[in-house]
Amino acid sequence: MNNVIECNNLTHYYGQKLVYENLNIHVKEGSILGLLGKNGAGKTTTINILNGFLQPRSGECLIYGENTQKLPPETKGRIGFLIEGHIQYAFMDIHQIEKFYSGFYPNWNNEPYWELMSKLKVTPSQKISTMSCGQRSQVALGLILAQDPDLLILDDFSMGLDPGYRRLFIDYLRAYAKSENKTIFTTSHIISDMERLIDDVLIMDYNRVLAQCPVHEFMQNFKQFNFTLLNGGVDLSKEKFVSNLEKVNNEVELYTYESEEFVKKFLDDNGVEMKDFKKIDMNLEDAFIGLTGKY
Repeated sequence: MNNVIECNNLTHYYGQKLVYENLNIHVKEGSILGLLGKNGAGKTTTINILNGFLQPRSGECLIYGENTQKLPPETKGRIGFLIEGHIQYAFMDIHQIEKFYSGFYPNWNNEPYWELMSKLKVTPSQKISTMSCGQRSQVALGLILAQDPDLLILDDFSMGLDPGYRRLFIDYLRAYAKSENKTIFTTSHIISDMERLIDDVLIMDYNRVLAQCPVHEFMQNFKQFNFTLLNGGVDLSKEKFVSNLEKVNNEVELYTYESEEFVKKFLDDNGVEMKDFKKIDMNLEDAFIGLTGKY
């Protein structure tokens, strides 16, 4: 399977502040990758490099084998972008804006646009100016789908949508992408949305990548164990197998890629007395917070 996106050894600074160093990203054709990270971890920077709006300090990013800083019009025509400030023509209605955009794209297919509009229960004569922020973002997404791009790059795609509309759109987007063999690179602050949508996850912290793998593999291998300490013992936060440790009084949340047997044996071998040891089932948001920390 070919890589649609290849970012090789990306390094970027804002002034003297390092955003990340030697970042490598590979997105396979037909897959959906979700980029997760706290505010300031470099998500929007990465989106801007992919878009060609920002030149990295070093390294390169390729889309369909071509440098994103020098993409020809033919390759740009294969990419649909969603960024902030996506709709600028609020005086138009739903029908007018679809007709306006259709003139710029030779492969325009309005079927997914109108299908999405019907799911949002908006009428063709409804003005963009009367819509909520969430509805506007979905109009923008409908216009992107109608462009029939091979690659969709979506920055915070579910911003402003209520839970029901988010679920509706996520299910629609995944079904559309899989049926049409589209590739998606996306970010979102609402991680429960990502878990339902993505195939692969890339988790970034400040200056580094914490995880990059299929999401089911990450969820299977990354674990949370809770227990109550009965004595001080060793400083678990300094142990290499501990990805993160949250401790309030004697109540411990330990996050690791190691097995339950390994953790219990380590505690026993190092004289750590504890009780009420249990493995905790996590969703993707739990695992993300467990890996990156609560603050």
